[in-house]
Amino acid sequence: MKLKSHKRSTVAGRAIAAAAALLLGGGGLIAINVSASAGQGGDSSQEQPAEVQNASTIDCPEVRDQVTEVPQDAQSEVDNKLAELDTQVGDAYEKMVQNRDAAESDPNFVQNSVLDPLAEQRRTTIDDISSSIGNDAPQGLDQMAECQLKEGGAVADDGQNQAGDDQAQDGGQDQGGEDQAGQDGGQDQAGQDQGGEVQAGGPSPEDFVDITQVEPNVQEPQEQQGASTGTFTTDCGVESAPRNSDNVIVAPGVSNGAQHMHDYVGNQETGAFVSDDDLVNGDTSCQNQGDQSTYFWPVLRVQDGQDEQDANAPGGGQDGNIGTIQTPSEVTLEFKGNPAGDVVAMPRLLRIITGDAKAFTNGDANANASWSCTGFEDQVQLKDKYPLCPEGEQVVRTSKFQSCWDGQNIDSANHRTHVDFANEDGSCDNGFQAIPQLVQRLVYDVQPEPNFAVDSFPDQLHKPITDHGDFINVFSEELMQEAVDCINEGRQCQ
Repeated sequence: MKLKSHKRSTVAGRAIAAAAALLLGGGGLIAINVSASAGQGGDSSQEQPAEVQNASTIDCPEVRDQVTEVPQDAQSEVDNKLAELDTQVGDAYEKMVQNRDAAESDPNFVQNSVLDPLAEQRRTTIDDISSSIGNDAPQGLDQMAECQLKEGGAVADDGQNQAGDDQAQDGGQDQGGEDQAGQDGGQDQAGQDQGGEVQAGGPSPEDFVDITQVEPNVQEPQEQQGASTGTFTTDCGVESAPRNSDNVIVAPGVSNGAQHMHDYVGNQETGAFVSDDDLVNGDTSCQNQGDQSTYFWPVLRVQDGQDEQDANAPGGGQDGNIGTIQTPSEVTLEFKGNPAGDVVAMPRLLRIITGDAKAFTNGDANANASWSCTGFEDQVQLKDKYPLCPEGEQVVRTSKFQSCWDGQNIDSANHRTHVDFANEDGSCDNGFQAIPQLVQRLVYDVQPEPNFAVDSFPDQLHKPITDHGDFINVFSEELMQEAVDCINEGRQCQ
């Protein structure tokens, strides 16, 4: 299958060549030389040329993913401590950036003054988590305190166009949109004796690709006899509830628990401190008032050198998220069926997170949000690249949510294990049953220039693979059953 014929924007071509200059000029990138990675005997003779350096960030083991069983009366304390680990990494990353001169003059500065103190902080917090869980605490948590550096992508530190056409284009050619993050993004670089950089902000020129240069890679599962082929679409607008940098699912009760700003549609009761009762009784922006669900995702910004209202606020400029926030031109929230059979109703207040906000350092195991352009969605989907779209086309973010449920729980200790993705044939694993799959599609009218990015945790460098979405089901029981019937009967409803 060949790509549709599109005329490539001349703006996009010029933008690729100017990527480094744009990022350094208005994007808030700061790079310094760290001659030894994570304290591993560095050799200054191995440093890369000054024109194109490699930015580094802090890579820590993800404790949250290992915490799968927590006593109910300890869940709040554990959630708070897990959020504390995120804050510690963000603070350490900020310290590394702010002390770039010291890091340049002392090859041991990052290890001695950043990574070692961070490990001590994490060790104390991890011990607190284990104590809160008690006898069922996972084995080996105490070995997850140590962090290292991870290469984050090429940056031209003098503002010249050193990234060049070839580097920006080759970043995505012939990749087929496969899961390259954690491979060409610098996996296992922390322990190697290479010159590194500390950058504040991001993204890197390597994170962008001209979508017309990417081979088709989309394959849809084949529908089987008895598949549920209907859809239910809910219209909740493009921007409704006030933005904030909380995450009521992952870090309930923690202000700025996400360290990046979220857009919300649907339920107007948002933020870390809302209760289930608040959600059930909250107003909704959805046209069908039976849908009081909350849908949220990290905002997209153009790093244009302009200050947003949150320029000096947590989740905004204080956490390295800068530039003009873009409101989507279109938001589609569609619930789909299962290619292997019928779906059952979601329980009210079911929580689902899809994607991984820390996929750059965690790896791509939970990364599943994808990027494309209008006119290309049925052919090219990218996980680890931002697309530069042809003239007249728009950037599209798509998140497919888990569509198998354990039949019992509306949440789990790590907020993942109560739901799962279907197998390739559409079947759910034993003990799980198929539910309607939320497919969230966001469209943005941004210029084909490598200066836009999702908000992220400071240490995640605004990588496209960190995109994610969050959903709390607050459909009325009547509307959910209507949606299920519609899907199972092969109808298209809204």
